[in-house]
Amino acid sequence: MALLYSSDSELNSKVIPFNLKGVDGKYYSNKDFENASALVIIFMCNHCPYVKGVVRRFVDFQAKYFDKGVKFVGINSNDAIAYPEDSFENMINFYNEWNMNFPYLADESQGVAKAYDAQCTPDIYLYDGNGLLKYRGRFDDNWQDETKVKVKDLENAVNLVLRGKDVDFKQMPAMGCSIKFKSL
Repeated sequence: MALLYSSDSELNSKVIPFNLKGVDGKYYSNKDFENASALVIIFMCNHCPYVKGVVRRFVDFQAKYFDKGVKFVGINSNDAIAYPEDSFENMINFYNEWNMNFPYLADESQGVAKAYDAQCTPDIYLYDGNGLLKYRGRFDDNWQDETKVKVKDLENAVNLVLRGKDVDFKQMPAMGCSIKFKSL
């Protein structure tokens, strides 16, 4: 597993369009989330230990903030040929295993990950209700042990965005396995 950190993104940039198939067989685009108070896009996969360490927290967070208009979307951009554990079938299994409550989409061309400059799994982007990037960074300060979390970065950022405020704290990069891009 190659540890990688998310890169910097230009804050206040617009959400980058996507249209991808979800594990439920439906296609989802960024337009499906235009009425969200906040949109959290997470580049993730099935096999990464960093994702497995926080996926329950993603599900719990979505449940806690769903009624506030916060919507999550998971996107798997890994090369499923080289990494069969990240195949679409295994995405369905992963989705069911974790009782995920947000769309989990396959980026088979990897074009969406490249457009977003996604680097690792999980790589987290938070957009406000106007579709402007307000946060890109880690979920919290301890992916391995939820009982030792001291700083809930994403939750703090979401609460600021819901109040119409800018994220006013240092954004720490996400860390995780590298996205498995196809060889050319």
